Amino acid sequence: MPKPIVLIAEELSPATVDALGPDFDVRSVDGTDRPALLAAIAEANAILVRSATQVDAEAIAAAPKLQVIARAGVGLDNVDIKSATTAGVMVVNAPTSNIISAAELTVGHILSLARHIPAAHNALAQGQWKRSAYTGTELYEKTVGIIGLGRIGALITARLQSFGVSVIAYDPYITSARAQQLGVTPVSLDELLEQSDFITIHMPRTPETLGMISTPQFAKMKKSAYIVNVARGGLIDEDALHTALTDGEIAGAGLDVFVTEPPVDSPLLALPNVIVTPHLGASTDEAQEKAGVSVAKSVRLALAGELVPDAVNVAGGVIDPYVRPGIPLVEKLGQVFSGVAHSSPLTSVDVEVHGELSNYDVSVLKLAALKGIFTNVVSETVSYVNAPLLAEQRGITVRLITDGVSDEYRNVITLRGALADGSQVSVSGTLTGTKQIEKIVEINGYGVEIPIAQHHIVMIYADRPGIVAVYGAEFGEAGINIAGMQIARHEAGGQALSVLTVDSPVPDGLLASVRERIAADVMVEIDITE
Repeated sequence: MPKPIVLIAEELSPATVDALGPDFDVRSVDGTDRPALLAAIAEANAILVRSATQVDAEAIAAAPKLQVIARAGVGLDNVDIKSATTAGVMVVNAPTSNIISAAELTVGHILSLARHIPAAHNALAQGQWKRSAYTGTELYEKTVGIIGLGRIGALITARLQSFGVSVIAYDPYITSARAQQLGVTPVSLDELLEQSDFITIHMPRTPETLGMISTPQFAKMKKSAYIVNVARGGLIDEDALHTALTDGEIAGAGLDVFVTEPPVDSPLLALPNVIVTPHLGASTDEAQEKAGVSVAKSVRLALAGELVPDAVNVAGGVIDPYVRPGIPLVEKLGQVFSGVAHSSPLTSVDVEVHGELSNYDVSVLKLAALKGIFTNVVSETVSYVNAPLLAEQRGITVRLITDGVSDEYRNVITLRGALADGSQVSVSGTLTGTKQIEKIVEINGYGVEIPIAQHHIVMIYADRPGIVAVYGAEFGEAGINIAGMQIARHEAGGQALSVLTVDSPVPDGLLASVRERIAADVMVEIDITE
């Protein structure tokens, strides 16, 4: 078997390649060379990037084998997540890799603004001894306002409190208990702007936060106040900032990020009360190594078919070891389910988890069920990522139901669906024994217990003598070996369900012949795709 191809499109730490291990064909390409990228990505199963490579709709469309896009860092501005999700491609990042580095850089900007460190350095380097020109201000007893009290905001708080500052914060989602735990006073945005001597912003870039600090906000700030942005370019309106700085509405700004990077011809670069750095928030050896190693581990998980805790476009995350064996079982049940329901479109699906498993987070099993249901019925590649989207596009309502009661087995998982013609279909399965054998234990209300294999035939017909002999003879004459069989019925002379395990696929013509001879209400072949 050829090794999966992992494409590294930007310079990453040697530890990243080491973390991938020997199981992959690791290739490199310059992600900023567009023709080279599109040629190389065509064969890739995974691609690792930083911020320079644009993995957009065009690149994703050129990569039919792509399973995972890994961004060795936090932001995902250069990845088209919507196109990736539609294509079933998992997107992962390293959300905690640079938080310490970003927090430390923020503190560095605040100190540099307070003490005019860059300007004083430049003057002295040019032979000018201007002590009085660079008189600064102490942080002690000043008020620092943090907009966005997430992980980075909390780290900044801890570091700044040692300077004896008062920290206030604006964050619509922070609880009072969490703020109290951090030693922060929660306030409104207007209160923060009015009270702060230093303001630092740590929000994601969204349509709602774009330009959230603009002319009205600068008008509320102290004339002696400084503002810092090491989060995302565009959170601060750069034109409004330039006006506020040149008109003396605020004292200065520290910027690590910009709307356009690099900020060629930005008038902000020429202002004496602005300190700038070239997007260095994650630019430490430690952060780069953490990011690379983190996404390399995520790539390994993704290419092994596992869910990834840092996947940004798929629900799930950390999966309990007790839940994990149920994932392949439920995927296969989904394939059986769609096979039995082949005659009519689905309108709803319930994924029912009965037994001890109900005490765990089993949300992943809903994803696994949808992946199995769509695997053999749509032309797209189906993954944990786009399976919910496929259900939504088809108007299928999906529910996860848990119940601690399971009468016959320790755990039973049932997929139950309503069809457009008004009928219903159900398939149940479990894992049995020390070897955790995957078994089907129910189909459409008929109780069976048959190990899941690659090829099954499911038949429902009127129970009468001689039926088994009929289809047994038909399959035998065609060279189809029956490896296992179970028959279930509710009452003698009523409907019977027969599940066969066969060693090879059954030709459509043979199925049609058997269906006609036994007058089967249901006669379907189910081929399980691993």
